[in-house]
Amino acid sequence: MVALKIRGAAIDWDSGGAPKAPPLVWGHGLTSSRADEDRAPIVDLHRVREFATVVRYDAHGHGASSMLSEPERGSWAELAQDQIELIDYLGIGEVILGGASMGTGTALHAALAIPERVKGLVLVIPPTGWTERAAQIDVYEQMASIIEVKGIEPIIAASASLAPPDPYLGSDEYRQRRAATMRAVSPERLAANLRGAGHADLPRLAALATLTMPTLVLAWTGDTGHPVSTAEQLGETLPNAEVVLSSTADELATWTQRTIDFVSSLTG
Repeated sequence: MVALKIRGAAIDWDSGGAPKAPPLVWGHGLTSSRADEDRAPIVDLHRVREFATVVRYDAHGHGASSMLSEPERGSWAELAQDQIELIDYLGIGEVILGGASMGTGTALHAALAIPERVKGLVLVIPPTGWTERAAQIDVYEQMASIIEVKGIEPIIAASASLAPPDPYLGSDEYRQRRAATMRAVSPERLAANLRGAGHADLPRLAALATLTMPTLVLAWTGDTGHPVSTAEQLGETLPNAEVVLSSTADELATWTQRTIDFVSSLTG
């Protein structure tokens, strides 16, 4: 697809799949991209496309889209406005919103802006939020500062000593994927994205409590950057949410089919 000019940024996107409405519009995680998700999908969107239309895009600052012009544009509220403008440009009325990590934050902010059009939410590995967010922002700032001075390799080396999320225990797959993701991005762009995430947080709980559409929350255990506490809080706050916690590789492997079943229930 030809990149679109959205709110001053070139946003690269694609669309495909079964011609069913409403489509699933998907947002990737921080420092990721469509290409990165294709290499090692948590949810295999190509399989989902056998059952529904899926619209994907590289968020502002990521992948083949424009670099962030200023850190504030990396907030999830700002990225949600990009997402809504993309949806409007494509002429989509009703929509299912989904995404991983940063994509979850983006989807929630977008859903609050256009609740009457959002028929469902797929929230995968929800990130830190609310009272836990400040500590994560400090980590992002430290990482950005190191990258600007010494490059990406010290960050990769430091992360190698950290335990992966529980479904990846006993395997080096997660560490290898994270290293490949970071090496695929220029240090300047990576530092800018990390600083952009420093302006991001999940919507207030009182606002989230107004979102009544069906919601599927898929979370794993053993990851401080995507803590179980966020998923559980979303489950308690969103009126129509199902939360699935996964601690093994076999449980993680069910996420694509769970997403297919959920989206199929909304597309008919």
